[in-house]
Amino acid sequence: MPPPTLSPDCAASVIARFLKARGVDRIFALCGGHIMPIWMQADAQGIRIIDVRDERAAVYMAHAHSELTGRLGVALVTAGPGLTNAMTGIANAHLARASVLVLSGGPPRPQENRGGLQDLPHVDLVRPITRYARTVREPSLVLQELDEAVARAQGQGGEPGPVYLDFPTDTLRGDVPRPMQLAEHFAEKPRVPLQPDAGQVSAAVDLLWSAKRPLVISGRGARDAGPALRALLQKLGAVYLDTGESKGLVPDDHGSVVAAMRGTVMVEADLVLTVGRRLDFQLAYGSPAVFKHARFVRIADAPSELRDNRRGAAELFADPALALSAIIEQAGERTPAVDRTWADGMRAKHLERARKLRTSMAQAPSDAEGRIHPNRLLAELQDQMKADAIVVADGGDFLSFARVGLSPGTYLDPGSLGCIGIGTPFGIAASLAFPDRQVIVATGDGAFGFNAMEIDTAVRHGARPLIVVANNGAWQIEVHDQNDTHGKVVGTRLQFADHAAMGRAFGLHAERVEREEDLAGAVARALANRPALLDVVVTPDARSSDGKSGLAWVPDLQPLEAWDDLERAWRTGDSTH
Repeated sequence: MPPPTLSPDCAASVIARFLKARGVDRIFALCGGHIMPIWMQADAQGIRIIDVRDERAAVYMAHAHSELTGRLGVALVTAGPGLTNAMTGIANAHLARASVLVLSGGPPRPQENRGGLQDLPHVDLVRPITRYARTVREPSLVLQELDEAVARAQGQGGEPGPVYLDFPTDTLRGDVPRPMQLAEHFAEKPRVPLQPDAGQVSAAVDLLWSAKRPLVISGRGARDAGPALRALLQKLGAVYLDTGESKGLVPDDHGSVVAAMRGTVMVEADLVLTVGRRLDFQLAYGSPAVFKHARFVRIADAPSELRDNRRGAAELFADPALALSAIIEQAGERTPAVDRTWADGMRAKHLERARKLRTSMAQAPSDAEGRIHPNRLLAELQDQMKADAIVVADGGDFLSFARVGLSPGTYLDPGSLGCIGIGTPFGIAASLAFPDRQVIVATGDGAFGFNAMEIDTAVRHGARPLIVVANNGAWQIEVHDQNDTHGKVVGTRLQFADHAAMGRAFGLHAERVEREEDLAGAVARALANRPALLDVVVTPDARSSDGKSGLAWVPDLQPLEAWDDLERAWRTGDSTH
C-alpha cells in the first residue's frame, strides 16, 4: 500500500512554508525516507535543495552559508547514521557559534523504541552541542517549536549556534490544525541589539584613552562591526590583531595592523580590548604569563566571548558595533595617551616582516626533487586573487602556511575545533552564495580527502570554487612531530595521489602541477575555468610555524612551546623567564 497523499496542512508542508517565510532559499541535505515528506514539500515551496554526498558536508555548507550571508543556514539529514554523520558538523558549528538549523526525522510513533530502522535517541546525542534540541511528536506544536529553535539559533536571548529538531515520520504526515497555524510564528523576528551600559562605556573610555600600549583583537562577534572597529582604531591609534575569525575585517593596509608582531604585542601591551573574541588557545587563554602587562576590556554580545579565562576591567555585554560607536562618541575630543613611538615601531616592524615574508614566499625554492614549496604556491594564489575573493583554508601543516600567506577580503578556516575537512564544503556553499566572486579553497591533501566526493556536488549544482590541493603525500605536521619526538614515522604517510584525475572524473577542469614553472599558467587557467581543481605536488620538507611551535606535540599548559615555558615559569614563580 503506498503512503497516503500529503494534505496542504500536513506538518511537512507547514515546515516548508515556515522556512520559506523566514527567507530560507536553500537547504543542504542528503535524502532518506524519514525526511522525504520535508524534502518534497520544500521543493514544492521553491526552496532549492543542495543534495550532498555526506551529511557532515551538509552541515558544513549550512555553517558556511550562515557565516558568509548572516542568514540562517539549514541542513536536512535523515535518521540514525544520517544524524550521527552530521554530528561533527554540528559540533563545529557549536564552537563557531554559527546559526544553523538541523532538521531530521525518525520512525513513526507506533514504531518508537521497538528496534525500528535507524531508531536512535537523536536528541540525547546532540543536546550537548546544540542550543536547543527537541523531538516534535505532536503536529500542532510544529510551528512554535520551529519558531523557538530559530530564535535560539540566531542568539535571541543567548548565544547563537546550531539547533536541532526531528519529527517522527507519521508526525510529518499528520495535519497541523489551521487555527494553530498562527501568522505570528511565520513572521521573522529581528534580533534586538543589546545596548551598552553607559557606566561601562565610560569605564572603557577611561581605560583605553589612558593606555600607552593598547592592543585590539577582534573575533567572530565583530563581523558586523567593521566600520565602527576601524573608526575606533583610527581615533585611538591602537595596534590591531585578528586571529582568523575576522580576517579581512580590517584590511592589511590599515595603519593599525601588526599581525607579524603578534607575540611581541601580546607581551608588551598594557591594555587589551577584545571585540567578540574568546581568549582561547590561539590567544594563550589570556594568561598573565603571556600578556604580562595587560588589563582587559571585553566587548561581546555572547557570554562566552565576554568573560572566558580573563575578566575585563570593563565589560560591555552589548552589540559590538553599538558598543564601539558609544565608546567613540563618549571619548569625544579626548587625546589618547598612546605611546606613538611604540605603536609606530610595531607597525614598521610588521611591515618589514611582511615584506620579507612576501619576498621569501615568491622566492621559496623547490626541493631537490623539484617539488614546489607551499609558500611559492600561496604566493602565486595571492598574486592572482581578486581583492574581494573568499578564501577557505583547510588542513594541518598547510593551514599554518595559508593562514599567514594569504590575505583575502573574506576568510574561513576550520576554527577552534580544528575541524579539518571543511574546505570543499565551505567553498561550495560560498560559491553558491556569491557566484560572482572568486572562491578559492586552499587545502592540504589529507584534509581534502575527508570530503573530496563533494566535488561531485559542486559540478551538479553549478558551484564554481577553485580547489587547490597542496599534495605532500602525508599528514605532514604529524610526520615532523613523530620524527622529532619519537624518531620514527608510523601511520602518517599518504600517497602522492593524482587528485586531478579524480577532479576530471567528476567533470571539473583539473590539472596536476609538479614543477614551479608550470604553476602560474595552471592557476590562471583554473581561475578562468571554475569549478576547477589544482593538484599541486609540494615538498614534504617544508616546516610550517605550527610544526615548529610545539602545537603538534600538545604541551601540558599552553598550546605553543614558548607559551608553555612562560606559563610554567609564571606558575612556579620563576622570574628569570
